[in-house]
This record gives sequence, structure tokens and C-alpha cells, in this order.
Amino acid sequence: MIRSFAPVLLALAVGSAWNTAAAELPTVELSINGQKLTAEVAATPDQRATGLMNRFRLRPEQGMVFVFERAEPQAFWMKNTFIPLSIAFIAADGRILNIADMAPQDESLHWSRGAALHALEMRKGWFAERGIKPGDRVDGLPPPKR
Repeated sequence: MIRSFAPVLLALAVGSAWNTAAAELPTVELSINGQKLTAEVAATPDQRATGLMNRFRLRPEQGMVFVFERAEPQAFWMKNTFIPLSIAFIAADGRILNIADMAPQDESLHWSRGAALHALEMRKGWFAERGIKPGDRVDGLPPPKR
């Protein structure tokens, strides 16, 4: 009997690619109202453009923080992103401006409600489940690169 190992190899390749992509970015420990999380840091234009694209899972307390050079209105979409996400847009003082839920592979834009220096993506519902809302402060954010 001949068996195909292609599905197993594909699953291993996808898992390996996901782990490699995640391992390439530095991480930072953040806190919001005592809720702790680990966020990969996307600080370069290429890292920000890729974000969480082509990933299929996130650990419960894991996300990605996007660091911009300056605070200004920011917009995100979900092209090639397979995980439902919530995004918190964060002002230069660390306060959350607004939070938006985003559907997988949806190319409509989700805008910050003001000048954002950071954006934090977590699995969909993470902020709501913890009672985190606009005006709350995010501690531990990495500074922008100058």
C-alpha cells in the first residue's frame, strides 16, 4: 500500500514557517489594567506590512505590537490574515484611542480615531473579555526608532 505523506509534510512546513516567522521578531511584555501579555514587535516597514499575515493561531496571551516612527492616523486591513483579531490603536501617551474587531481576510480599512504611535493586535475579543476599553493605558510599549 502506498501512502502519501504530502499532507503531513505540508502541515510540518506550515507549522515550521509559523514558528520561524514568530521567532524572528523580538517580543515585549505589556500590561493593561494588570492584564499581562507578550507581544511580538513589528517596528520596521516590512515587519509592519507583514504583521500577522499567513498565521493560523495565536497563544491566548500573545499578540503583536506595531511601532510607528511618529504618531499619526493609522489604518489596518486583514489581507492574508487568517486569525480573527481585535486591534487597539494607542496614542503617544500610551492610552488606547479605540479598539476595532477585524474579520479574517477582510480588506476593508480599520482606522485609528486620532494619532496613534502604536497598534496592538490580539485574538478577537481579547480586550472585551478583560474589560479593556478606550482610555486605558498600555504599559511597557517599546519606543519608536528615530
